[in-house]
Amino acid sequence: MTSTDVTNEAEDSGPGGYAAARLRLLTEGARSGPPRRAALAALTDDWLAGLFAAGAGALRGVSLVAVGGYGRGELSPRSDLDLLLLHDGGDDKAVAALADRLWYPVWDLGLALDHSVRTPGEARKTAGEDLKVHLGLLDARHLAGDLGLTASLRTAVLADWRNQAPRRLPELRELCAERAERQGELQFLLEPDLKEARGGLRDATALRAVAASWLADAPREGLADARRRLLDVRDALHLATGRATDRLALQEQDQVAAELGLLDADTLLRQVYEAARVISYAGDVTWREVGRVLRARSVRPRLRALLAGGKPAPERSPLAEGVVEQDGEVVLARTARPERDPVLPLRAAAAAAQAGLPLSRYAVRRLAAGAGPLPTPWPAEAREQLVTLLGSGRPTVQVWEALEAEGLVTRLLPDWERVRCRPQRNAVHVWTVDRHLIETAVRAAGFARRVHRPDLLLVAALLHDIGKGWPGDHSVAGETIVRDVAARIGFDRADTAVLATLVRHHLLLVETATRRDLDDPVTVRTVAEAVGTEGTLELLHALTEADALATGPAAWSSWRGSLVADLVKRVSAVLAGDPPAEPEAGAPTAEQERLAVEAFRTGGPVLALRAQTEPPAAPAQTGDPAPTGGAAPPAAPEPLGVELLIAVPDQPGVLPAVAGVLAMHRLTVRTAELRSLPLPDGVDGTVLLLDWRVAAEYGSLPQAARLRADLVRALDGTLDIAARLAERDAAYPRRRGVAPPPPRVTGAPAASRLATVIEVRAQDAPGLLYRLGRALEAAGVRVRSAHASTLGSNAVDAFYVTGPEGARLPGEEAGDVARALEEALRG
Repeated sequence: MTSTDVTNEAEDSGPGGYAAARLRLLTEGARSGPPRRAALAALTDDWLAGLFAAGAGALRGVSLVAVGGYGRGELSPRSDLDLLLLHDGGDDKAVAALADRLWYPVWDLGLALDHSVRTPGEARKTAGEDLKVHLGLLDARHLAGDLGLTASLRTAVLADWRNQAPRRLPELRELCAERAERQGELQFLLEPDLKEARGGLRDATALRAVAASWLADAPREGLADARRRLLDVRDALHLATGRATDRLALQEQDQVAAELGLLDADTLLRQVYEAARVISYAGDVTWREVGRVLRARSVRPRLRALLAGGKPAPERSPLAEGVVEQDGEVVLARTARPERDPVLPLRAAAAAAQAGLPLSRYAVRRLAAGAGPLPTPWPAEAREQLVTLLGSGRPTVQVWEALEAEGLVTRLLPDWERVRCRPQRNAVHVWTVDRHLIETAVRAAGFARRVHRPDLLLVAALLHDIGKGWPGDHSVAGETIVRDVAARIGFDRADTAVLATLVRHHLLLVETATRRDLDDPVTVRTVAEAVGTEGTLELLHALTEADALATGPAAWSSWRGSLVADLVKRVSAVLAGDPPAEPEAGAPTAEQERLAVEAFRTGGPVLALRAQTEPPAAPAQTGDPAPTGGAAPPAAPEPLGVELLIAVPDQPGVLPAVAGVLAMHRLTVRTAELRSLPLPDGVDGTVLLLDWRVAAEYGSLPQAARLRADLVRALDGTLDIAARLAERDAAYPRRRGVAPPPPRVTGAPAASRLATVIEVRAQDAPGLLYRLGRALEAAGVRVRSAHASTLGSNAVDAFYVTGPEGARLPGEEAGDVARALEEALRG
């Protein structure tokens, strides 16, 4: 069916015919994209024009105008109809009656309508007061009635916009910035708002408005395609959900991808991110140009020089060979010859980042068009300029984005293409893979003074996740890739080996510190063997922290930092020749003895809560300069959590009871150690001593007396922990339509020679540790220690378990315990 056929059907059948023709149009998959949007706009135009003609009769001086997205012809299946009934101020009653004849049929069909009735003077006045109204009128399009009335309004509104541009454009820029702060960046969000987020459809409309002002223009390369792609995705989203929504939720991405004929949701997100990146970069360039033009208009010396007959030349300050600063941007010198200087792109980028200035779009385009390939291996200067660029801190980001916009990054590092715009479906990560790598380099630049080889740290930061573009373990794939890349950019064999080790083991320290017993000599020896040298350990420590800080707020904390630092200290001692001491059951502290005696005397649990803190790091450790202007007051110790000591007469069910009570009181367990203390001479039995590290999910810690009272009830069976936790679990937020991955329980036979290590990976939920404790109790094993780690919605818990006599479990029995835990979690 052609658009003419659809229009004729609508005209022949009235509102019912329009609805049928609209439905037919939206279900024709072959008409998706711009053709369907244009056909839907044309169909709606003709229907509204018919309503206008039927309602207006002999009325003159009235016109119907489409504004905003409808004015641009960008009608998605569930888009609002933005309409203005324009009149010359004549017969108000007749105009009101006509408005009713127009609006009610639209409402009757269930279509969203944004409408207004104004004279040209009222429309211009409202536009002058409301920037959003003015933007909508810039796209005004005549539908029916007095064409001259519409044309005169369009002319006046456009003239007002151009005359008021020096005032309105800064207002528009502030509006865009506020929206970006509120909605985030489209190119990084897992559930982006296609319209409101930075780099979305509203920003694309703002760039059209800037162009209409004649004050500046946006880069046009790829902009129309980026806008079209986002509109196509919104169309598919409307059809998939049946709602007027711009948010691309996780549970709808597979269906939207299928509607667009894409392979999967990751392919969909990557296309959305690429489109958003084009629009965001165009916005950055355009708003810089607007600022430059407005500044130039306000500089009176330029005007005086022009009146005197001279034309002032823009000042150019040299930054590096072939690179100068001009008017707040980094540009190429007049004598620069990119075709003869293959290092020039990296030199210009490094100079821009060091100066904290944007790299001119025209300079980047000239470099992309003229610079030749670097030889293999790179010359030393190229490698040094790359390190300088990466070590410049926050300004590196905008310079890197400029290089990416013209394809220079993938020309320098071909492996970058596989991680470019690649989404990370993990709520802990706030960036795409490529942006995370740059953010890690930015964080690593802050640690450059605390390592002996900052160049290796920065390059490892840039490449540590490069393997995520390949199947399998990204650390293993990354090791292979980085060996090739490091040799190509000119590192020798020894440095290449260090970089490969850093990439292969960039998760080793944090995973070991949070999931293994640091008192177990096998733990420390395993890390020492993997790292190899103290110099590599120093680099890996800095890379670990930079990587975590660049991941997101949930990936790093004082607690994790203290555990990693403790592990590094122990491994460093081993690498220096001091073997790790064998753990011994040392004598209990005075505090532990007091609690044990009290538990024996009362026959019930005894608790003690104690906050843990660590002193702040000295400025020299971070590489920051010392503060000036007088001595700064000493910083307060940073909280690491709370130590909870519990002594209770040995009895079945202690571990799940304690875990359940802590979950009821919204306490997160980080580590748990259990040991038995003998009772005084002449008394049979033992006292269990539990040393837990906990943190409050939010709010303040509960009182020890309340915890003890609930623990007493849990141990004597009068407190139904399972029922209480089930109530919380029912209210625990879950994403509609998104099933978590199944739990996975595995053994780590070589992780300890003192106990069997069982590692649990599961969806975090209230009472998870309680359920695991019950399963371990049912399996008849003893828990020496537990190490809990949570990243976003994923929990990774490691249990050091033994048989009743304190020996490691045989392999078959360890497998049975792992299967029992997995079945308990699935149930």
